[in-house]
Amino acid sequence: MQFYWVYNHNVQIETMKIENGEGRTILLVSPHADDPAFFLGGTIALWAEMGWRVICVRVTDDRWDSHGLSESQTIENNTKQFQAAASVLGISEIVEFGYNTDVLGDVSEVALREKIIRMIRTYKPYALVSFDPFSMYGEDNEDHLVVAKACNEAFWTSQFDLHHPEHFQDGLQPHGCFERWYFGRRLTEITHVVDISSVLDKKVLAAQCHVTMMLNYANQLVMQARTAGKKAPLAEDALRSGDPSRMIDLFIRRGSQGTGARYALEAAEEFRIIRFGGLSALLED
Repeated sequence: MQFYWVYNHNVQIETMKIENGEGRTILLVSPHADDPAFFLGGTIALWAEMGWRVICVRVTDDRWDSHGLSESQTIENNTKQFQAAASVLGISEIVEFGYNTDVLGDVSEVALREKIIRMIRTYKPYALVSFDPFSMYGEDNEDHLVVAKACNEAFWTSQFDLHHPEHFQDGLQPHGCFERWYFGRRLTEITHVVDISSVLDKKVLAAQCHVTMMLNYANQLVMQARTAGKKAPLAEDALRSGDPSRMIDLFIRRGSQGTGARYALEAAEEFRIIRFGGLSALLED
């Protein structure tokens, strides 16, 4: 990666230019179908454009994220829409874990961690990417936290030859990722910013693929507004038309442009990145 320096509230932050991936792999572990597009769709698109191989693990099947549909139809819709969004962003491969959504708090974190370790040893990524378990205020979705914590530990334990030796019977070996990328709703510490101005339209288009999940979100917004005796016209229009594209466009552009404005950029995404465990001074070419 190539960098130049900006300053924000007396904190030194690197604004990144994504370098040529030369076929190297990014492993993104996402709890839900819509998380990649909404949280880091611009960066994913840039990775793909620059020759990185992006592998995305979807941990849950999003079986209950819909409004007015059956469970089976919800699973089918969200899977197809995830695949469409992944195609827009240039994701190379999708791996489905198939857990029930919104109940990962009941799942063994050790069992989930083992699956992630297997993915690391299988795909040998340069960087591991997931939600940050230490996001400011925490995440309001327990699935985000469970996946974040499991990834955080899998990053280390994937390198130990005494962790899950059964993997080695399948021809796998320990693997160490060079970089750890964290994203979230509000990061406690931001170390890097990616300028996504050139791919903002692609991020919007990918997010707009998630019709089923966003109509459910629109319904939630309408219910919350009704509780306060208010209206939410954009969400109400999405429900009436069955088309949340205008609402999504507003969310994505306003959020990405608002982030960019903090760094004198047209649109941006923020990350906490740790490279070589923070010990880069030990490296030599």
